Amino acid sequence: MTAHRAARGVIFIHSVTPALEPHVEWALSGVLGYQVSIEWIDQPANPMYHRGEYSWTGEIGMGAMLASSLNGWEHLRYEITEDATPQSEGGRWSHTPELGIFYAQTDLVGNVVVPENRIRAALEHADTDAGEMRRLLDLALGQAWDDELEPFRYAGAGAPVRWLHRVG
Repeated sequence: MTAHRAARGVIFIHSVTPALEPHVEWALSGVLGYQVSIEWIDQPANPMYHRGEYSWTGEIGMGAMLASSLNGWEHLRYEITEDATPQSEGGRWSHTPELGIFYAQTDLVGNVVVPENRIRAALEHADTDAGEMRRLLDLALGQAWDDELEPFRYAGAGAPVRWLHRVG
């Protein structure tokens, strides 16, 4: 890897069963080409699960390869970031068992960037329906993934968890 093609990011495993932990580390190690060892701690949002974080370095585009290596695993919630470089945009991959994977381009400070064509398509499709515009922009921003992951992120910061239950 040359410095010109170097990238870095963070892997946030928000919830994983203890039995899957070594498999997650093996999968990540296989992609990165070096040994990954994550310090697993209890996930307060769900006592049956653990959480962990790992800062990675690799080639530009490695974030997508890392996300692909974990995509579709049952009971695994994660986010992978790849920081922007002078040669590439940043990215964030979010995964939940219920929703699957979501990718968003990010700017230098980690904000989601919604491409112009996606906004134009939402404007055209929604026409004057504000509710439909909201739905399409929420989809473009990955709001459903943020909503599902937020209790796990929040719990990871050591804060108490308050579960909201859907009624109806």
